[in-house]
Amino acid sequence: MASRSKKEPKLFTPTEAILESISDGVFTVDREWNVTSFNRAAEEITGVSRDEAIGRRCSEVFRSSMCGDDCALRETMRTGRPVIGKSCYIIDAEGNRIPISVSTAVLRDADGRVAGGAETFRDLSEVETLRMELGEKFRVGDLASRSPLMQRVFDVLPAIAASPSTVLVLGETGTGKELVARTIHSLSPRNKGPFVAVNCGALPDTLLESELFGYKSGAFTGANRDKPGRFAMAEGGTIFLDEIGEISPALQVRLLRVLQERTYEPLGATRSETADARVIVATNKDPAEQMRRGLFREDLYYRVNVVRIELPPLRRRKEDIPLLADQFIARFNHLQGKSVQGISPEALSLLMAHNWPGNIRELENIVERAFILCSEGYIGISHLPTELTAQDHGGTPATAQNVRSAHDILDSQAILAALERTGFNRQAAARELGIHKTTLFRRMKKLGILLPGRSGNSRDRQNK
Repeated sequence: MASRSKKEPKLFTPTEAILESISDGVFTVDREWNVTSFNRAAEEITGVSRDEAIGRRCSEVFRSSMCGDDCALRETMRTGRPVIGKSCYIIDAEGNRIPISVSTAVLRDADGRVAGGAETFRDLSEVETLRMELGEKFRVGDLASRSPLMQRVFDVLPAIAASPSTVLVLGETGTGKELVARTIHSLSPRNKGPFVAVNCGALPDTLLESELFGYKSGAFTGANRDKPGRFAMAEGGTIFLDEIGEISPALQVRLLRVLQERTYEPLGATRSETADARVIVATNKDPAEQMRRGLFREDLYYRVNVVRIELPPLRRRKEDIPLLADQFIARFNHLQGKSVQGISPEALSLLMAHNWPGNIRELENIVERAFILCSEGYIGISHLPTELTAQDHGGTPATAQNVRSAHDILDSQAILAALERTGFNRQAAARELGIHKTTLFRRMKKLGILLPGRSGNSRDRQNK
């Protein structure tokens, strides 16, 4: 028989032809975990050819973050139950990390005995890229929020950062005023310079004046050498004056001169020095009300109120609680070397029902306290402080109204997440949530969820 000069194309059975045509990777293994088939998409996703894969152990070919005890296919072959859409990642032939979703099934012979297993996997690289792009829409610098109230703040922050104007940040204690100031600084042309924060409410006037403006040697008893003030230390950068509403009218006069003339005099100095620093001020009080009561100078108020940012309290942006809690958990895991995976649904419901008088700082403290009691797994109700878990007179952890409110917030969070993952396609989001599209539209209308760029009118609702 004459030898063939070139390799003939492989002939596929109808089943194999179907597997070759789909975009999901598919491979099968026998009971010894040797790869017995490997389709075209599996070759493309892993970068491993079919000839290289078949006959080798699957862990050598399919290098997954689930290999070992967490192997989804191993669990399926042990229990007989399929795994659907489990997320993980693989390392391809070039060493790249590829995010995938995995589904598994058992293969049985003609007698019904387990003969091996089959695994399909889908490349989620584009989905992951889209998720990250969508995530950027909810993040500015170190600030992250899904709240429409905070999105309005995010929209103006880049323009504010680019200007040299004085900024007034208003908000209750613990709403993140200093974080906003740091974000403005990091986005500004002065970001290479220092960021200097001063808590004006923590020092009496006599000490605060020398702290801000510095002093010269001999200015008072004990002043043996020159000491630069915070304005001098912030040269070329940004100075953040927190709780400006606490300073006295006399010191307000000196601060007004700095803002108007960009000059100041250290204690004991005979000449003025230039203040080359962007000024951001913040207060948890209403400066207009303070001004009416004679506690805040009118001319200083109008000088600092050039650009105004008002931060909403956490009780008005509760949809951010899961996002913020995850951020704090990630930070404390890194700082404390723990492996807390998240917050249980029951504990999250209590967080949602709380009124948060201490705002984001209170949430951060609660998560940090939970880390003392929980070193791994999920933060549960037992790890939360008694003020959250204390029962009311009806014997329930929270009032029915608060529970309904928490349920709506969680529902809203789930819908928003599904919309993000599907590129804001409402039909696809409804399929992912396992509900009819009309049910999703009705829930979105009730919860006030609008798609980006949509006004919510009837013409918009007809789309998608």
